[in-house]
Amino acid sequence: MPAIAAFAEVAREGNFTRAAAKLGITPSALSQTIRALEEKLDIRLLNRSTRSVSATGEGRVLLAQIDPGLAAIAHAVGALQDARRRPTGEVRINSSRIAASHLLLPHLAEFHRRYPDIRLEIVVDDEFGDIIREGCDAGVRLREDVGDGMIAVPLCSPISLAVVGSPAYFAANPAPAKPADLDRHNCLGLRHGMSSTIAGWELTDPDDGHSFLIQPQGSFVVNNDDMVLNAALQGIGLAIHMDFAVRRHIEAGNLIRVLEDWCPPFDGFNLYLATREQMPPKLRAVVDFLTEKRRAATAGGQRPIA
Repeated sequence: MPAIAAFAEVAREGNFTRAAAKLGITPSALSQTIRALEEKLDIRLLNRSTRSVSATGEGRVLLAQIDPGLAAIAHAVGALQDARRRPTGEVRINSSRIAASHLLLPHLAEFHRRYPDIRLEIVVDDEFGDIIREGCDAGVRLREDVGDGMIAVPLCSPISLAVVGSPAYFAANPAPAKPADLDRHNCLGLRHGMSSTIAGWELTDPDDGHSFLIQPQGSFVVNNDDMVLNAALQGIGLAIHMDFAVRRHIEAGNLIRVLEDWCPPFDGFNLYLATREQMPPKLRAVVDFLTEKRRAATAGGQRPIA
């Protein structure tokens, strides 16, 4: 194929020197390429003299037949190069539901205004999926869930868990002062996905930094954290959730936070990628946009997620 394209360039230019300059090779190398092609085809394609070069009859026939194909290839390559300069195409992101709700969805309108040619698909999955196997370009998970072989880009500041209950619940039950007191409370349970195990409540001793799990015991178990939060708002029992997800309810007085000293901050959500090498503009646009949002929140002294 390179030899055919080289022949076409020489035939159009009628000059080895000009054709070689356009192809980025030396005239002698170009001449050798054409001679090798003629020998392989056993056909003389060019008439050569000391002053000019022209296609033979057979060369003109070949040029007429290959020109449309070469033009189509040039168009396809140009379109590909243009796409690399301009963010366009589909980007698929695998994200947990809570991260999608708080980190991605609030910015969709602005992202679409900036990059109208990008089709963003968010695959909501609370299990830790393999983004390569699932055909996704990136994922959003907590830093502790990102594998060592992946590239992690922070999307928010550190977060913490929050144990909460409604004012009505605490009117009937004394607030726990230490984790051991949770044995006397209705602790709402959460299963992740289709797991048969109820998620433990991870707490950390503020004195020695020792972390441990408490198995919640209560009258309500569900596999959706929004429903756990709703049950807590109704006064059914205590729930544990990420602090940013309950912040507005606490500020509105609908929930009261307890055991805060036992819930230290930890690394927040990250956008994770397989590699940074040869990142297409469409994915680079997503990474830069979400990084910009994190930096703006940090620089403005805002809370990382609302």
